[in-house]
Amino acid sequence: MKRIIILSVSLFLVFGCLYTDGLAQKKLAQTGCQFLSVGTDARATAMGEAFTTVEGSSASLFYNPAGMARLNKTLELTASQMKWIADINYIGGSMAIRPFHGRFGVLGVSFMSIDYGDLQGTVVADNEQGFLDTGDFSPSAYAIGVGYANDLTDRFSVGGQVKYVYQDLTSSVIPLNNEPPYITEEKDYHQGVYAFDFGTLYKTGFKSLAFGMCVRNFSREVKYEREGFQLPLTFKVGFSMDVMDLMPEMKNNHSLLLSIDAVHPRDFPEYLNIGGEYIFMKMLALRAGYVTAQDDYGLTAGFGVHTFGVAIDYSYMPFDVFDNVNRFTVKFSL
Repeated sequence: MKRIIILSVSLFLVFGCLYTDGLAQKKLAQTGCQFLSVGTDARATAMGEAFTTVEGSSASLFYNPAGMARLNKTLELTASQMKWIADINYIGGSMAIRPFHGRFGVLGVSFMSIDYGDLQGTVVADNEQGFLDTGDFSPSAYAIGVGYANDLTDRFSVGGQVKYVYQDLTSSVIPLNNEPPYITEEKDYHQGVYAFDFGTLYKTGFKSLAFGMCVRNFSREVKYEREGFQLPLTFKVGFSMDVMDLMPEMKNNHSLLLSIDAVHPRDFPEYLNIGGEYIFMKMLALRAGYVTAQDDYGLTAGFGVHTFGVAIDYSYMPFDVFDNVNRFTVKFSL
């Protein structure tokens, strides 16, 4: 029975990959709600977001829900803060609970909230400037998800998440004709849609070598006016391994996780996430990563301190054009 389940899930992900590829060929660079493509967790982003096969954390809900299956705590909470480019503020977090010692799997909740700040609104007008000022407006967005993950065998894990994604572009003054005198009306622009994430994680049995796959942001099409769009549908395949498994005499005090993800987004050419994490005495973590095929950024770095059930993580990403990005995450576990 377990083999049938594993085969079914694997085939489902393969077909998901093919479906993603087909969509990418039809509508390249035609997705909305791009805030879903930006990571907020400091540990993951410091590793270049090569996080598909990193397990044991509620933050897996943002990357591969299957990674939450091997949470070794009863309860874990994370909270993250980041100022993105153009002074866009992100707040995110996750919670995972493992009732009955994980006998029935792990339940999780994730959230992300985005404040785009104040923007100036205008409308076309028959004057010297060609427009009128309609005042400031403040767009916002959020996503709330509920996830579940479980070990089907001692090597194979599956996980999924359903989330509600909402984007509010506030109201806008719309011209109804193309020549003066202009006739206008005010319309509200806000949309909500349900989206799904699902993935698998397989431990090969050779040391800690693991493979994983996931599909994120699978949803129906959303439309504000005439043109519709989908969420940033993304397919990932990755692997990771603790290199210290090859040096057992050092493993008690040292860990060096290397992770690589191949990423196939719907609206962007394929690229790689490459990351590493060195941990000393299970307390101090040093991290670095690289994201290929990006014009304005690539390298990432960060560190973390873990003690007495509390972890504080920081990541840094230099930008060529915009201000450099700093992320902070606090994690509590019991």
